[in-house]
Amino acid sequence: MTMRVRPHRLGLAGLLMTTAILSAGTATAQQTDTDGGTFLGRLIFGAGQQKVAIDTPQAVSVLDQDDIDREQAANVGQILRNVPGAQTAGSDRPLGFAFNIRGIGATEQSASEARIIVNVDGVPKFYEQYRLGSFFSDPELYRRVEVLRGPGSATLYGSGAVGGVVNFETKDAGDFIPDGGTGALRLKYGYDSNGNGQLGSLIYAARPTDGAEFLAALGYRTSDDYRDGAGDTIRGTEFEAPSALVKGTFRLNDAQTLRMSAQRFTSDADGTTLAQTGGGDPIAGAFGNVDRSVRDDTFSVDWTHEGGGWFNPRVQLAYSDTTVEQSNARNAAGDPQTCLPFASNANVFCDVTYAYRTTMLKAENTADFNGAGWQNFLTFGIQATYQDRVADSAGILGFHPEGTDRKIGVYAQSEFVIGDRLTIIPGARIDFAEREAGSGVPGGNKVTDEATALTLAALYDVTDDLSVFGSIARTERLPTLDELYSFSGTKGPALDLDKEEATNIELGLTYSRDGLFTADDNLQLKLTAFRNRIDGLVSVTAPSDTVFFTNLSEAEFEGAEIEAGYDMQSVFGRLALSTVRGTDRTFDYTLATTPADTLALTLGGRLPDQGLEFGWRGTFVDDITTATRSSTTGAITETAFDGYTTQDVFVTWRPENGALDGFDVQLAVENLFDTEHRNNLSLDEGRGRTFKVALARTFTW
Repeated sequence: MTMRVRPHRLGLAGLLMTTAILSAGTATAQQTDTDGGTFLGRLIFGAGQQKVAIDTPQAVSVLDQDDIDREQAANVGQILRNVPGAQTAGSDRPLGFAFNIRGIGATEQSASEARIIVNVDGVPKFYEQYRLGSFFSDPELYRRVEVLRGPGSATLYGSGAVGGVVNFETKDAGDFIPDGGTGALRLKYGYDSNGNGQLGSLIYAARPTDGAEFLAALGYRTSDDYRDGAGDTIRGTEFEAPSALVKGTFRLNDAQTLRMSAQRFTSDADGTTLAQTGGGDPIAGAFGNVDRSVRDDTFSVDWTHEGGGWFNPRVQLAYSDTTVEQSNARNAAGDPQTCLPFASNANVFCDVTYAYRTTMLKAENTADFNGAGWQNFLTFGIQATYQDRVADSAGILGFHPEGTDRKIGVYAQSEFVIGDRLTIIPGARIDFAEREAGSGVPGGNKVTDEATALTLAALYDVTDDLSVFGSIARTERLPTLDELYSFSGTKGPALDLDKEEATNIELGLTYSRDGLFTADDNLQLKLTAFRNRIDGLVSVTAPSDTVFFTNLSEAEFEGAEIEAGYDMQSVFGRLALSTVRGTDRTFDYTLATTPADTLALTLGGRLPDQGLEFGWRGTFVDDITTATRSSTTGAITETAFDGYTTQDVFVTWRPENGALDGFDVQLAVENLFDTEHRNNLSLDEGRGRTFKVALARTFTW
């Protein structure tokens, strides 16, 4: 069976090959002494020893404050639109999306987001609930986002990082206070026309004395239902979301720093759609509406010592609490939905409080050793987490069982720099886990297990401008509480689930040159090819089986990514191109989590004397046919999605002198031609034409 979504508009296979050939063909020029200012030249903090992105033997991308501001994103997922191989799945709603990296990650697959590790200031975040997203926050809180693709990051972040890692870093007081200054106040207002979206934020930063900085940020974001490219209203996309961040940094001496932070995101809506992951009116009507309150808190205390040599420890104590309260379920006609607390389907309508509460203690040290012609950075540490999963309802929830998950991870990663050309990075990690079900789970015995992660990466500078790199990573993912202990009237917990095993191989090349056409320009390129095989993929079982989950299938994800950037004083450009093929190797079909081939191309210019930056971005998405397999009949159903193109334009004005110094004006038109479109990983139609404006004023003293 095939369902056609929309007429064909684009093919990317030829474009991908042509771009790869042309990009590789530029690697004959010679590099000057320094790398330029493109995004591949930005520092990466999350891959071990600090290094620039282009010199990291892994597919990594970093978005800084300018990128986040330029996007004027209504939710966190929208800021990933220029990252190859990474996007969101589910919907474009602040409460309805999940992350997808290289075909791994979806909202409607139980515990799918456990394969991608998400951190906020180093604090792990995780949430899983039927018809709801997995990460709740506001983009206005962040100054930086790092996306590390593939399981090569499992050594430092956890053995479950099958798809990769997303690291968010919150704003600092030092981002706003000028050198020699003592304080700053930033006021911002944003508006977008599609849905009457509005944002108001206030940031106060203070440096009362040398070595002490404080930041307090308040934000409030609201929107009505938005419209798609056909002019139809996407029901249930309205929201209001206050957020807050408090942060303090204390430099105890030249080597020691203490950081403390607390942030909160909330969303409180009466009569909102139960199904926040989207699906249009049929899904919204089938599940009806609920009163829902979401609160996401993150607290962290972090001490670091950076004295050089062998002793550079970091100790972090953190707590995360994501709580969702849901009540007053009603159908589309406004009548109360029937709550059946012991039924596997109808208990979705019960009044309930869901929560994931995680406490983490992490201690890590980086030792710097060197000798004749070599240098070694050895990072090693221990990470302990305690996760409490709460489901406080009128009855036992079989598909969201309560329980606790205790883990202790021990890891080490060594970075050898040999001579001026070769870098080798081996790493190993083992996580010991103890999971235990809450009361009411039949046969919910305690389960203990361990998972390992092994990585080996290398980068070799062939010339001063051209490098090649490769890596192999093998990691295991332990089943989650949901996969172990879910049950229904006919199915019991799956206590004998095996670990998923992922083996990933990457090969790539990088090229960087300053002074290509002019004295002040810079060209950088990174090409990565990968193959990630997952054995023992956890899947929902057929109705006749006696357990809820089983290790049913084997999957393989392979593809390529190109990141390229050109930058000079008056002109800039970016290219992000990715192609992924995800295959169920047991039944030979394209997995539904596979993203379509995508090219994001940005071209822009600058007038430095006027403080102006302007540009155009085109997003080209190829057609794709994916499939799902029924756990009831075994039938494979294909769904065809056709390609589309959207175009955006943007202008940034930042005067640097005179009476307007301190103003920041961002203007944009997204989906300029009001194209009707739907990404194959989204359950909602894409947004129609949207006019955006953001006005900010910063006062400093």
